Parts: sequence; C-alpha cells; structure tokens
Amino acid sequence: MMFDYLRGFVFDMDGLMFDTERLVYDIWKKMLSERGLTLTMEDFKQTVGKRKQEVQNYYFNKFGSDFPYWELSQIGSNRYLDYIQANGIPVKKGLNEILSAIKDHGGKIALATSTSRKTAKINIENAGVAEYFDVLVCGDDVKNGKPHPEVFLTAAQKLELNPDECAAFEDSINGIKSAHAAGMVTVMVPDLIQPTEEVLPMIDCLYEDLSQAAGDLIEN
Repeated sequence: MMFDYLRGFVFDMDGLMFDTERLVYDIWKKMLSERGLTLTMEDFKQTVGKRKQEVQNYYFNKFGSDFPYWELSQIGSNRYLDYIQANGIPVKKGLNEILSAIKDHGGKIALATSTSRKTAKINIENAGVAEYFDVLVCGDDVKNGKPHPEVFLTAAQKLELNPDECAAFEDSINGIKSAHAAGMVTVMVPDLIQPTEEVLPMIDCLYEDLSQAAGDLIEN
C-alpha cells in the first residue's frame, strides 16, 4: 500500500492495538458462568465493535430484559482495570513499530474508539504509547457508534485534515464500514472476526498484523 500521500493515521484500539477482546470475553464468560449463564465466543463476537447500548440490546434479546447488563458492565470494567494494573495490557505485534514509523514519516495520529476516554487513556498510558497520539476520539465524545462514520469524521476534523488524507486502521467489520463511509483509506488487521464478502470491497488493504503495515509504510 502507498502511504506517501497520507497525512493522518487513525487507529481503533481494542482488538487492533491491544489484544483486549479475548480478555473482555474471558471476564464476561466468567461473570455469566457465576450466574449460571453460558456465553460462547460466537455470542461475544456479536458485541465486538459496538456501543454499550447496542451490546445491552443483544444481551436482552439473548437472556431477557431482566438481564443486569449495566451492573455486569461495571463489574467487568473493574475486573478489566484490575487485570491491566496487575499484568499490563497485552500489546499487539507491531504496534510500537508502526506508530514510530508514522511519526518518522511526519504523520499525525488519532485514536478512534468506542471505548470510554477514561479506559482508553489508561490503556495507552499503560502500554507506553500515549505520546504518539495527537488526538483521542472516544465513545463518550460522539453520539453515533460504528458503523456510523462520526468517530472517524471527528478524528479527521480534530487532526485538521480531510478524511481522504487519512488511513483508518481497524480490526472489526463495523469499524471498516465506519471508516469507509467516512471516506478514509481503510486498513484491516483482523482479530476475532475475519472480513465478510460484504465488507471485502470496502477494504483498501488487508494485513495479518501491524508489523506488515509498518513494513509497507517504511518502504514508502
């Protein structure tokens, strides 16, 4: 992929920068097991890349409207933060490499995540990559979640760039739909979910990991 004309690089967080989707699944699986409920990986995949209101609706449909989603969400968040504090955040292969390469390239970097600003800041600070980011756009900064393009359009605006001057890095299908709708160059690095036939035409570049993307950027 040719990166030379791009000035902005916008990154999703969970599943792309950090191997946190599996951690969140393990936490939710245990919480539900403690209440006599079963959560499969296929169930969990239906919630990936979605805002909390959408996730609540999924669990309501599966377990009933009396499912204590918001209570479990808070418990899960506390367990997540406890894990990160004790063990550090699991960083995806090539993250530091590509962020460093972008800065060497003179690019601006934004975060575009559905996660709350509080958790996002904890994650990037824990990983030691906060200094790379010029802009953070988090779930509590936008009204519409992915696949709506608002989070990416907001990121471009805050970077003071046009969307077509930016590449968006995503691991989820909703994320790719969002970035494509925003008019950005789309880069997918799949995590739990592989691209579908529907989303393949929306992907400008597909990599196995961020190291591959960094290699292309360095070459160009």
